[in-house]
Amino acid sequence: MHLLSIPFLPELTALRRDIHAHPELAFDESRTADIVARELERYGIEVHRGIARTGVVGVLRNGSSKRAIGLRADMDALPLEEKNEFPHRSRHEGKMHACGHDGHTALLLGAARWLAEQRNFDGTVVFIFQPAEESEGGAAVMIEDGLFEKFPVDAVYGLHNWPGIPLGEMAIMPGPVMAGTCAFEIAIRGHGCHAAMPHQGVDPIVAGSQLVQALQTVVSRTLHPCESAVVSVTQFHAGSAWNIIPDDAVLRGTIRTFKPEVQETVERAIERLVSGVAAATGAQIGVTFDHRYPPTVNSGPETEVCRHAARAVLGHERVITDALPSMGAEDFAYMLREKPGCYVWLGNGPGTGGCTLHNPHYDFNDEALAVGISYWVSLAETALKPA
Repeated sequence: MHLLSIPFLPELTALRRDIHAHPELAFDESRTADIVARELERYGIEVHRGIARTGVVGVLRNGSSKRAIGLRADMDALPLEEKNEFPHRSRHEGKMHACGHDGHTALLLGAARWLAEQRNFDGTVVFIFQPAEESEGGAAVMIEDGLFEKFPVDAVYGLHNWPGIPLGEMAIMPGPVMAGTCAFEIAIRGHGCHAAMPHQGVDPIVAGSQLVQALQTVVSRTLHPCESAVVSVTQFHAGSAWNIIPDDAVLRGTIRTFKPEVQETVERAIERLVSGVAAATGAQIGVTFDHRYPPTVNSGPETEVCRHAARAVLGHERVITDALPSMGAEDFAYMLREKPGCYVWLGNGPGTGGCTLHNPHYDFNDEALAVGISYWVSLAETALKPA
């Protein structure tokens, strides 16, 4: 590997751990944003604040080229109680950096500092520190606030640490890499009655139970076997007494797909099942869909730029090009709908002992800092290579 020799790495590690100890949830990342703005200003980088409320954008120009790229890091934490005992564990009850956004923020700050000091590129680098990735769509809000009008870029790039990929390796694939997500709710209206006299009512629990089973056939018996989707029922709410058949039941769950046409097929199949179970049981049943993050889809040329940059740092054999996409979702997808770009996975180690994403024992691997910074710098210098 050809990692940068980063003299400020201990300082950056301490900063990462400080952010970890002070997690902030979506659109409440004021302290983190203050740190980011302070550091960028200290590096001599132009700073803009207030985009999507707590978002921060740094702009670094060098040379005469009109080319520009965006590099994005997310800053928010999760509503989760940390179970680690190390000194930098969360100091805020019910909040935790369980997805590594503290590491992402530190990585991009480290790259910004290096690029500001060395300036081995020709063009403009826009450093995008985004709030509210976890379920609140902060990327979409930044775009609505004029992110790419105020800071035009030719391409935009993202990165996520990935437990399970060995430290010192990266996964970089074209096409869909993260799924789109859609929540669904099925409301069942039956007719309540005494549990000892079920013939006098319409049992919404029976109807709901039939739907839970029937929904398992949507993917296996509706989609082409080579297409991918997930339909999971995650909630079933009904009743409050052991001797009463209730009036109502509610099912909720999630749909994950990589293609709009597959999403459409899944929704129509669920609607057919809902109608069929309603007809069979006599219940009134309706379904609603809440479309959330779209699929994260990498563009081909930008993926090749990332692979070239990663191989220059890690070597050819440490850049994975055939990893399976994840059914997890990522709001960087909104940026990739606006601009070509690529979203990559940075190895965080084996993920043993609970060190997996969204786990209360998770912690970003500080040994990945040098790898991630070296990659970001290589990417900027590759995409904006001096003539």
